[in-house]
Amino acid sequence: MNAPIAHCAVTPYGRDAGSARVRVFGWLDLVDTEFTVSCYLARRDAHPAQLARRPAAVARAELRLRELAAARPHRLLLHREASPLSRGELEQRLLRGAGFAVYDFDDALQWDHGDGSVLRRLAPKAPKARAAVRWADRVVAGCPVLADWAGAHHHDVRLIPSCVAPADYRRKSDYALHDPPRLGWVGSAGNERYLLRIATALTELHRRTGARLTVLGTDRPRLGQLEAVIDRVPWSEAAQHTALAELDLGLMPLPDTPYTRGKCGYKLLQYAAAGLPAVADPVGVNAHLLDRFGLPAPRTPEEWTEALLALLAAPASERARLGERAHRVVEAEYSYRRWLPQWRAALELDPAPTTAAAPPSATAGPPPARAGGAS
Repeated sequence: MNAPIAHCAVTPYGRDAGSARVRVFGWLDLVDTEFTVSCYLARRDAHPAQLARRPAAVARAELRLRELAAARPHRLLLHREASPLSRGELEQRLLRGAGFAVYDFDDALQWDHGDGSVLRRLAPKAPKARAAVRWADRVVAGCPVLADWAGAHHHDVRLIPSCVAPADYRRKSDYALHDPPRLGWVGSAGNERYLLRIATALTELHRRTGARLTVLGTDRPRLGQLEAVIDRVPWSEAAQHTALAELDLGLMPLPDTPYTRGKCGYKLLQYAAAGLPAVADPVGVNAHLLDRFGLPAPRTPEEWTEALLALLAAPASERARLGERAHRVVEAEYSYRRWLPQWRAALELDPAPTTAAAPPSATAGPPPARAGGAS
């Protein structure tokens, strides 16, 4: 890296990963400022198995990040973490070396202490998130829970929600039920386990109505007996933009834990972009989204069964009303175009807009991180 780097974005994943696509590439596609983008392995995840199979690529990625830190880019956007092998030192070097550094996160990484594999325990995300919040010049958080936590550790926190581009999604137009009804879920393999939370409701729904569940993710069965009612569709960016309109209801089950309260409701936003009515647990920002969309917010398996049966029994006009309301809200309040001025201002790509409302921010915390902010 001999030439000076003016603007750089660092993310642990490639564009196919939902987090990187939503929080990094979706914005960069809309700005005319050229960014050098560093993706660790440029894949959908950085699972330990991926790293173990690609030792040479991992070595190159680690070297590239250290060269980037030494290059001291003028402006740096760090999303989530720089390296799955770091414990925070590399993130600190990158952020401290940049002329102006922004840290962006969209999960409760500060409470992720590495359950699971040995690598996750040796290099958990929590110390990286804490180091990044300490040493960034500005923090961008994806939901109020994350912004409130970051605001206790940094003086400059901007709340910018995860956004969608509604125009990219095929809009649902026919709300008559399929035979059998089609429920749907979209997401990564690591989050499929949340569907087991409502396995009883899905099984009962299948028994009563024949309803089946389309999982838009991986084609690898991993949900045990629930697989009997599942149809799997391999994920692609094009597929997610078209397949949701072919469903009858979207699903977003979540257990209520400190980590899940930090999620940004992206599945609900995707369903709304397609005009698809949905049902979700009212955990974290989901509670606000469900209220704005006028959608059910069940908390128990019994409530899930009742909510799904009620929506399937409702006339098509009622499902259309709910889907269209959700679409209007997401277009007005959660689209990239709506938040682009605030995102550009957060990265100081141009002066803050004078006509748009000021972006929400967390309460002021300690002094600036580089002047010794709290860790």
